[in-house]
Amino acid sequence: MKNKITLAHGAGAEVSRGFIKKTLLKYFKSKSLAELSDSAKIKINSKDILFTTDSYVVNPVFFPGGNIGDLAVCGTVNDISVSGGDIKYISLGLIIEEGLDLKELEQILKAVALRAKEAGVEIVTGDTKVVERGGADKIFINTSGIGQAIADATVKARNIKKGDKIIVSGNLAEHGISVMNERHKLGLKGLKSDVAPLNKITKALFLKFDKDIHMTRDLTRGGLAGALKEIAEQAKKDIELEESRVPLSKAVKGAVSILGVDPLQTANEGKFVCIADAKKAESVLKLLKTFAYGKDAKICGTVLKTRKGRVYIKTPLGASRALAEHEGSNLPRIC
Repeated sequence: MKNKITLAHGAGAEVSRGFIKKTLLKYFKSKSLAELSDSAKIKINSKDILFTTDSYVVNPVFFPGGNIGDLAVCGTVNDISVSGGDIKYISLGLIIEEGLDLKELEQILKAVALRAKEAGVEIVTGDTKVVERGGADKIFINTSGIGQAIADATVKARNIKKGDKIIVSGNLAEHGISVMNERHKLGLKGLKSDVAPLNKITKALFLKFDKDIHMTRDLTRGGLAGALKEIAEQAKKDIELEESRVPLSKAVKGAVSILGVDPLQTANEGKFVCIADAKKAESVLKLLKTFAYGKDAKICGTVLKTRKGRVYIKTPLGASRALAEHEGSNLPRIC
């Protein structure tokens, strides 16, 4: 399979990052694109604008806690938000398979409308295509988002420094495990996707703490492990996670113990990681906990003084091991 695309190329981990850098970027010369951030910061009439795009192919289309419509809006909102932007407008592109039940389509569109209202964004343009049976899997969605940069918000991996604290906004792996449970009809109880818009939390963080917030990233494909590994490599800094402090719900703990899945490498759709100045970390945590989508936030790691671009896991017994990412994916088509 050396010269063929595999599911690993889209999993958000090491293979995926290598594919983007070695195959895709060589054809496109752009300073903004080379940053490989969740959104591109561009200038229009001297104003900083954030722009992002994403596609959604989740299987199944409906899952506990939401559907593909929820993902399409929240994912795009969150990409702009963790990049230091205040999102305003979204596009909606639909690729619909012939034979999709109209009632299912309307459920999806209703979810899009409700999430857009919750996030305070407007759907302003779109496109619809219908393909023959087998040409898609029920429905695929593409969304793009645009917003204004929040004053002085500069979140880049190179800004992190020794002693910075790693803060996770809540319980991890809920989306990935919920989709796995629904897809394979595993019958595990108490699982629900965490899909949610994070723009109100991130805006509050940037407005209050400004440059003390050094980096933020939403934790989708590749999970917390993938996000931190990418940040560490870009910053050429090492990061240590305390395994016992990583927030997990009781239901997810039970599920991963049965399934043998690593929650650190499992997708989320309503969580982000914040790397903040150590002196402000407790205040950042306190603010996060005032929001419904941040009530389970925890400080769970530190940026180290060493500079190898690695992520380490500190076990409850005090031992430390280098994080090894999966070559493939716990579950393809997670979003």
